Amino acid sequence: MLDLSSLQKAIGSLEELLKRVRDDEFMAGLDEVVQKGLRAGVIQNFEFTFELCWKFIQRWIRLNRSPEDADPLVRKDLFRMAARYGLISDPTLWFDYAEARNLTPHTYDESRAQEVYDTAVGFVGEARYLLAQLEKMND
Repeated sequence: MLDLSSLQKAIGSLEELLKRVRDDEFMAGLDEVVQKGLRAGVIQNFEFTFELCWKFIQRWIRLNRSPEDADPLVRKDLFRMAARYGLISDPTLWFDYAEARNLTPHTYDESRAQEVYDTAVGFVGEARYLLAQLEKMND
């Protein structure tokens, strides 16, 4: 049985921060430095939440299917297996999340930072879906 509490907390943190950052009235009351700091926080939350997600996928497969399947040569194969087992809905979305995660060390570039931020907005629903599936299938 997987202890999902760290994933629950990470997704909750990302959701709460996104809720604040997407609140135009709240953001309008902040100076530009604080606004950028909060958006950077969304990017960082996305980064560690994504990392937890794929590691929990790997753990679930290792415990419920086979240890060999849990360690594919490329992460794309892990996402394909996760979709096959019903943990995620669309592996191609997760390919995009992985690509955005790989950009996070380069978020000093404003356009890349915006791209990762936009990806994080879409990611949170898919992360929530994964968590729900893990909770449902957690023996």
